[in-house]
Amino acid sequence: MKRKYGAVAMATAALVVLAGCSTNAPVADDEGGKDITLWVMGGDTPEALRDYLKTEYADATGGTLSIEQQDWADALSKLTTALPDAENTPDVVEIGNTWAPTFTSVGAFSDLSDIHDELGGDDLLPSFVEVGSFDGKVYAEPYYFGSRYIFYRKDIWAAAGLSVPATLDEFNESVATLKSAGQSGFYIGGEDWRNGISWIFANGGELATVDGTEWSSSLSDPKTIEGLEQLQSVFTDASLAPVTEADSTPWVNINNNATTGAPEAATIIAPGWAHWSIGDLAPDPKDDTKTIATWNDETFGVFVLPGVDGGAAPVFAGGSNIAISAASKNQAASKELMKIIFSEEYQNMLGQNGLGPANLKYSSALGDDQFASALAESAASSKLTPAAPGWAAVEGSGLLEEFFGKVNGGGDIKALAAEYDAKIDELING
Repeated sequence: MKRKYGAVAMATAALVVLAGCSTNAPVADDEGGKDITLWVMGGDTPEALRDYLKTEYADATGGTLSIEQQDWADALSKLTTALPDAENTPDVVEIGNTWAPTFTSVGAFSDLSDIHDELGGDDLLPSFVEVGSFDGKVYAEPYYFGSRYIFYRKDIWAAAGLSVPATLDEFNESVATLKSAGQSGFYIGGEDWRNGISWIFANGGELATVDGTEWSSSLSDPKTIEGLEQLQSVFTDASLAPVTEADSTPWVNINNNATTGAPEAATIIAPGWAHWSIGDLAPDPKDDTKTIATWNDETFGVFVLPGVDGGAAPVFAGGSNIAISAASKNQAASKELMKIIFSEEYQNMLGQNGLGPANLKYSSALGDDQFASALAESAASSKLTPAAPGWAAVEGSGLLEEFFGKVNGGGDIKALAAEYDAKIDELING
């Protein structure tokens, strides 16, 4: 989804409202009883896990847990409007890990430091704890993580005489040879910055840097430029995706379609949980208007995106944090839900459903198959976006989509980097 510049004003104004909260203000008293509301983002939390939370919460407290799903596209505006409003705030809320610094820095969430150890403490994913912390206190705990890796058509690669590449240059060259008039060698949208930043990170570049407490965009850094030049070449030489396409569903493009028999992509990059949607397509026996994907090891395979000198390239670590609204009237009840979420049972359920559990003690729940191995290897080298107070506003503005789209559209990278550094600097410090 392409966002317009009007989102900049919306996000900035909303952050001013949130800044009215104080990180030192006392949390709300428990006046509202035991019935609470949890906001989850998108459909990543399966229904079985939602049902478990409702049942366990009712058993533990006698109250009712209502779970409301929010769409990622308008979640930022809803959060910034609802969180300061004690009458309408969700009690517990999932947020994208890249947004956490913005909300923690303005006092939107309750201090969880007193139960941090009970929730997992040092066993919780460190990078997610870091982005959920502010001024030495923990406000947003990790919820789940997902890392990105490569899914490829073994049959197509083998027919071209190609094997799994050992370096990023080998990957770039291989996928370029697989492009044809009707097939992307590597399907990646022009505005897809979340996957595109892997080339920046692999070359030692950054999206932003900090000096003391002052953040600044670093698109013009020579190492960042080097990564962008590689990405531009890969998009031009290997992808048939629209230059205006941002977040997408690339598994649709790689699937072996039972009707046409031909995929539109030989290779994609996607979060690990995408493997549930990849495979040979056939009519759903329960509903012939739908199709289901069945993974076929002879047709499909996975590997981590290789780094410049081998090993795993740093890819963006997707996932979410979870927090209690500081405006909630149900602080004690909300903490009871947090304890259920961080219980051994629920953490294992996350792993069993392909979501990296926040508590790394339970990462074995992901299994030991090729997907778990690729997830673990890619996650070990993964990176997060900058922990800058204004990063949510940067994302909400659509500037990154526009910048990457112009780069992959063949624009002058150095000139674009200078232009967008200036635009991002206006937002990045909140």
